[in-house]
Amino acid sequence: MSGIQVSGQKRLVLVSGRAHPQLAAEIAQELGSELVPTDARTFANGELYARFDESVRGCDAFVIQSHTTPINEWLMEQLIMVDALKRASAKRITVVAPFYPYSRQDKKGRGREPISARLVADLFKVAGADRIMSVDLHAAQIQGFFDGPVDHLFAMPVLLEHFREKLEPTTLTVVSPDMGRARVADIWSDRLGAPLAIIHKRRDPLVPNQVSIHDIVGDVRGRWCLLVDDMIDTGRTIAKAAEALKNNGARGVTIAATHAIFSDPAVEVLSSDFIDSVVVTDTLPIPDEKRFEKLTVLPIAPLIARAIHEVFEDGSVTSMFDGAA
Repeated sequence: MSGIQVSGQKRLVLVSGRAHPQLAAEIAQELGSELVPTDARTFANGELYARFDESVRGCDAFVIQSHTTPINEWLMEQLIMVDALKRASAKRITVVAPFYPYSRQDKKGRGREPISARLVADLFKVAGADRIMSVDLHAAQIQGFFDGPVDHLFAMPVLLEHFREKLEPTTLTVVSPDMGRARVADIWSDRLGAPLAIIHKRRDPLVPNQVSIHDIVGDVRGRWCLLVDDMIDTGRTIAKAAEALKNNGARGVTIAATHAIFSDPAVEVLSSDFIDSVVVTDTLPIPDEKRFEKLTVLPIAPLIARAIHEVFEDGSVTSMFDGAA
């Protein structure tokens, strides 16, 4: 039977949706466990089905799903799996969503808009989830949308380990692509011992309805700039930021992000001459056609596996990050 046995009482069970099976398998390997065999399928009319091939009664279950395209299908599949676990008498169910779906819809910017990130949290709760685990939420307030514990993991330690070996702090400047990411970039700056710069985007008052122009707060001339963000979708926004840095004398630009959504035309945009390298994690699957010469992908499975272990053993997830939040 799959799962970790502890003192003959507690049992950890890992189940995975179909969105990113490689990540789930790597998490299981890190934990020295196996994924529970699951019969998951899509019917001809688009309806989804999931059934576990062994008993999950009384277990501590972790449902792993990466919300990539088609995001609505994978969200529904995870909800169905949670419901199946609940009805099969799992003792505790944790949703592991490395990239939280609909995270950019976390507030109302205008009238008659939904707060879809809150709706997703409600759906997980109604389905039967007791806990949510996610990496680098787009907005910290999402933690308050779920009526239960939320483990907010940070990919920063994984990325920092890479950059400490690759970049020289004396010639490095950490850059926030906008004011909203300034706090996170400031933490990066402290950890790397490098100065901070912030890109301020505003519209040109003389040219209405045109793309924002960029003012840079901080010195980037002759520096290697590390642009840090939580996600890259089409890449257009961060590519514009890279262009602004190069136009202001930056020697080089590296982009670091946790979630590689890479919607078209991201590969073309990120291959721009203004960008020297891109480093992401594999919270989302990155197929071969979305990979390019300048791209480096770091594994996130060890971080998630450690967090799952801490939750299972009633340990402290917060202590993993030593103030990285």
